[in-house]
Amino acid sequence: MQIKALQFNLQKPYTWASGWHSPVYCDNRKVLSYPYVRDFVKSELANMVLEHFAEAQVIAGVATAGIAHGVMAADLLKLPFVYVRSKPKEHGMGNQVEGVLERGQKVVVIEDLVSTGKSSLQVVDVLREQGAEVAGMCALFTYGFPVADEAFAKAGVPLYTISNYNALMEVVEEQKLILPEQKDILQQWRIDPANWGR
Repeated sequence: MQIKALQFNLQKPYTWASGWHSPVYCDNRKVLSYPYVRDFVKSELANMVLEHFAEAQVIAGVATAGIAHGVMAADLLKLPFVYVRSKPKEHGMGNQVEGVLERGQKVVVIEDLVSTGKSSLQVVDVLREQGAEVAGMCALFTYGFPVADEAFAKAGVPLYTISNYNALMEVVEEQKLILPEQKDILQQWRIDPANWGR
């Protein structure tokens, strides 16, 4: 909230890549421009990996937004780093996983944001196809949509995040950043984001 990575616009909702309309927009790329916030995020991600995935051998970042956060966490943990493209490179070696990844290595995926979980879990599929053992995923923020919870459970991928939508709602209410009627709108959106605002 301090660096305006999370913003609200109930009058002119944002349109996501999925086509969903949202009164909330989360831009974790802004974290990179604030050294102290960046330091906090790096430490929290590294701590999550140590706490939940002590056996991790490699950190994998989701291209593009998860790369910087993943590199910082891997650097702090002194672990190798790779990143996964959304599709194979169209020239050169045609790689989809960039960096050195060996079969059987235990990998933790670093993502910036989880909404439906679809693109995040595509990365897990790619890593598994390469022979990696995906221990789990750590991210900065999740909206906590049931569709994502179900997808992660089905894929057998534990997900841990620094913050989430419920925590965000507590903060904005506590700091009186929204009116009571706006909170109701934000809660309605959270229940059925795919059809909200249509």
